[in-house]
Amino acid sequence: MQYKTLLVKDLKAEFRTKDMIVSMGIYAFLVIVVFGVALSFARPGSEFLEVSGGLLWALVVFTSLLGLNRSFAKETENGCLEGLLLAPLDRGVIFLAKATSNLVFLAVVEVIAVPLYWLFFASFATPAETGWMIVIPLLLGSIGIAGIGTLLSTITASTRGKDVMLALLFVPVIFPLLYACVSATTCALVGGDVFADGFLTSLALGAGYDVVMILASWVLYDFVVN
Repeated sequence: MQYKTLLVKDLKAEFRTKDMIVSMGIYAFLVIVVFGVALSFARPGSEFLEVSGGLLWALVVFTSLLGLNRSFAKETENGCLEGLLLAPLDRGVIFLAKATSNLVFLAVVEVIAVPLYWLFFASFATPAETGWMIVIPLLLGSIGIAGIGTLLSTITASTRGKDVMLALLFVPVIFPLLYACVSATTCALVGGDVFADGFLTSLALGAGYDVVMILASWVLYDFVVN
């Protein structure tokens, strides 16, 4: 019940103003445009697809950083976070609700940005190579980014230069997950015998990382907010 109440609060507050989603969506579009211009003279082919998988995750990471920096803005500005900590709430519930709302907002932006990415960088690939097999790495990566990013954004919410601090903490911590997701996405885009190329191995690495790090974030959240 507490989890549902906190989650609904975050969702209603964001969908009423759409500040975070609009900012993330515009930023994602601009990143795609910059990538498109930078690679406008590249020749489409299998080598290009090997690069475009990494571009997709660069887009996701940069966009998620913008959203995570803003995820605790209202709580810190209006004293809402202190009120939540004074309430008789399990700190783990606060973490799960905030991580879920961050995941929802990131997913909404991805629904808009990923088709644009596909149009720019992977439209010459067959649908079988760019369909459901890209969705699975995106789901695993987004869950990990939302969970770990929520913990780190809580740590940096009240620090000076929080934008830079979050990036400095977030990118090294998320690197194993990022590597696994880029590998799986590249296997899906290039096609062929994706299982022999490491698709399943990359997914297993990403899933294991998600489980371990999200559990650790949930356990440590009480210590972090106190």
